[in-house]
Amino acid sequence: MANLNLPAVFGALSDPTRFAVVERLSRGAASVSELQQPFAMATPTFLKHLKVLESAGVIQTIKRGRVRTCALRPEALSFAERWIEQRRREISAQLDRLETFL
Repeated sequence: MANLNLPAVFGALSDPTRFAVVERLSRGAASVSELQQPFAMATPTFLKHLKVLESAGVIQTIKRGRVRTCALRPEALSFAERWIEQRRREISAQLDRLETFL
């Protein structure tokens, strides 16, 4: 996880196309052509979306012959989940202190 950058992970997930790709990959690995199918965009444009996800560490791609397969890297989502949970605990503690004060 040392190569994960939280702003890059959130930035990668912030785009609707990339978010949809991650949603699809949560059900299992898929080829680039399978992933691209629901989107009305040129292959080079779609590949840029995959590159953003891969650079952020959200997905990994493996090329076997002429087929490139993408898979989700769950550790990236776990990294983001832990960060969100930590913020939630901190806010909850602040609200508890405020309630005690009031």
